[in-house]
Amino acid sequence: MRHRHFLKLFPAGAIMLSVVAGPALANPVMVFDLKSGQILQHHDAFKRWYPASLSKLMTAYVTFRAIAAGEVQLDSPIKVTKHSAAEPPSKMGFKPGSVMRLDNALKMMLVKSANDIAMAVGENVGGSQAAFAERMNAEAARLGMNGTHFVNPNGLYSPDQYTTARDLSILVMAIRTEFPQYAPWFSIEGLAVGKKAIPNYNLLIGRYPGADGMKTGFVCPSGFNMIGSATRNGRTLVAVVLGEKSAVSRAEAAAKLLDEGFDAPAAGSATVTTLAPYGDLVSPTDMGDEICRKTRKEQSEAPPAAAKDVPKSPYQEKLDHVPTLVAVGLGGATGPAPKAILDQAGQEYADVPIPTWRPDKPAPAGTDVKVVGAAAQGDQPAKIAN
Repeated sequence: MRHRHFLKLFPAGAIMLSVVAGPALANPVMVFDLKSGQILQHHDAFKRWYPASLSKLMTAYVTFRAIAAGEVQLDSPIKVTKHSAAEPPSKMGFKPGSVMRLDNALKMMLVKSANDIAMAVGENVGGSQAAFAERMNAEAARLGMNGTHFVNPNGLYSPDQYTTARDLSILVMAIRTEFPQYAPWFSIEGLAVGKKAIPNYNLLIGRYPGADGMKTGFVCPSGFNMIGSATRNGRTLVAVVLGEKSAVSRAEAAAKLLDEGFDAPAAGSATVTTLAPYGDLVSPTDMGDEICRKTRKEQSEAPPAAAKDVPKSPYQEKLDHVPTLVAVGLGGATGPAPKAILDQAGQEYADVPIPTWRPDKPAPAGTDVKVVGAAAQGDQPAKIAN
């Protein structure tokens, strides 16, 4: 029954008001059929926009490709570095040196949208943030995402990290068609980390009929971004929504576009890959002053648990069932280390000073050193103080 979730909360008139209220297509959007790529609706599809945590979809895609190439496995260790641990929220907050399985890391990144975990995945799979960003850009170029550029794997704001609604649509098609085995990860209702339950930031999951993905994103300059997908009667549609003003409104906008898409007959010839560029292709919009006047430093995309200035919405209501949580956490990483880490000599020990000479050999002439500890039996070196 269509709108079955809405009917529990609103009369029919209120539903229609929710659908038509406000200016239509004020920001970049695109709705398309996942299987055919056929575009059902679009506006400013080539307008540059800051992707925020939608960047994590490319992080996932690069990692899926690395898994397929044998560079890393699902049970490979992902180590939290000092750099990744220092990333601002949203984050898991694990201490530097913590190790988890790659598949658990990806689930935390996609459901919790954890910036620290996304950075850790990038550094481990790519060898460094810069090297991973190069791979992100190489994949974007290969896919034909001509209006996209990345500098980090988590989407934290940079003026040099931007994308378009059309490019994100291409990325979604690549992920869902090339790696269908990972599709369930994008519709996880929540995570269980020990005794803590973490809900999915995607307010369509469990609330919108047929919802099965994919990702949300927010930084002040981008506003509230969202890619929502849903499948009904074997047909999967995807809505890309950029620059909404709240976590609730982005979900409502995506639901409206999906509803209209499912109601529309399959017609027209333009597809995600054949749509001709139009409009402003070079000037990204900065929504920072509009979105974050009072909380400019806020980088979390978590929807508010309760906000007096947000109207009641079906997307703010609790799930009508007990959410299914997927357990994740540290440990269990029994697979091989990522190839990029193994290829970089000393990368795993980057925080440990390495002497340029052996303590059991005479020091080079002119070197002022003092042994402050005796070596234990075996291969443990003496401590050296300069």
